[in-house]
Amino acid sequence: MPSPPPALSAHELTKVIGRRTIVDRVSFELRPGEVFGFLGPNGAGKTTTIRMLVGLIKPTSGSVRICGHDLGREFETAMRCIGCIVETPDLYRFMSGRENLEHFARMLGASREEIDAAADRVGMGHRLDQRVGTYSLGMRQRLGIAQALLGHPRVLILDEPANGLDPAGIREMRELIRSLAANGMSVFVSSHLLGEIELMCDRVAIIHRGQILREGTVRQLISSRKAMEFHVGDAGRAGVLFTERGVPFESENDRLFAAIDEPAAAPLISALVENGVAVYSARPRLQTLEEMFIDVTGGESVD
Repeated sequence: MPSPPPALSAHELTKVIGRRTIVDRVSFELRPGEVFGFLGPNGAGKTTTIRMLVGLIKPTSGSVRICGHDLGREFETAMRCIGCIVETPDLYRFMSGRENLEHFARMLGASREEIDAAADRVGMGHRLDQRVGTYSLGMRQRLGIAQALLGHPRVLILDEPANGLDPAGIREMRELIRSLAANGMSVFVSSHLLGEIELMCDRVAIIHRGQILREGTVRQLISSRKAMEFHVGDAGRAGVLFTERGVPFESENDRLFAAIDEPAAAPLISALVENGVAVYSARPRLQTLEEMFIDVTGGESVD
């Protein structure tokens, strides 16, 4: 059975400002019903890419297709398929949540029933008639997403949706995004919270100096570096034995991390035991998304 067409795709997307190439031939696809994470250090081109995806700036070259429609040639049709929050939601704090949604709904021709449905979908139905100025940051973020949902988009683009939230708010935002994807929506998320991206996203792309360095499922990316973790009784003696056998490793307290496959661990365990080193455990160690990100970007911070 053929795969469904992508909900959003960028092809060779490039943006040049003056003599500087901000985004350099960036290509990726967002599939139906998935959460796609977009990561990049400061100045990597992440925000510029997002602005091109939602039509706020034009690319120097390349193209964006949303639900099969070319953004450059079919702008209005393509944009009707998309909802987005770039930076912070544009809300009037002196108005109630309902009044904010009604203001936006008038431009879309959305009904009161659709307003209630969007608010319920993000868990804000019970607070809709309260003034936005009384809302927490997490509630304002949810209301902003409800606003983006009023147009019945098939693609949702969120720029730092968990920015500034406390741990409980971050978890609630993750659960909301996953629930939207479970109901068929395609969600594109930029974030500097690497651990949260690891929990939330199906696939991830890392942009650095305007280019995509890595793209794939979270598991593919974090399992690209093979390592075994050894918990031993004498880390110093174990390190000597590893060095004698030409096994590269890193140590941390009573644990050694060796860059080997799991089958290669058996002879090392035997050698350790034969030389009087107690082995408490030996298991594969997956690289975290944060560790992989640091490896491929040279340790630059995420924006």
